[in-house]
Amino acid sequence: MITITFPDRETEKRAIGFLLGRFSGRILKSGEHIIPEAALEALAEQKIQFTVLGKTTYEQHFAAVRDIVPSTI
Repeated sequence: MITITFPDRETEKRAIGFLLGRFSGRILKSGEHIIPEAALEALAEQKIQFTVLGKTTYEQHFAAVRDIVPSTI
């Protein structure tokens, strides 16, 4: 998995719309996106600008899961 960001909100919306249903991933509260490496090529082919921050660390990957707050009943 790779961590990326987008230059602006409009590009981010376009990218999310493209990625949905094609690739799995997570969006962190910081605005960073965790996506599979194969998604990088697909984003580039669509001419969607992004910045690669690097390989996702174990902590980043599971922080996205741990941040989910269960709803109260």
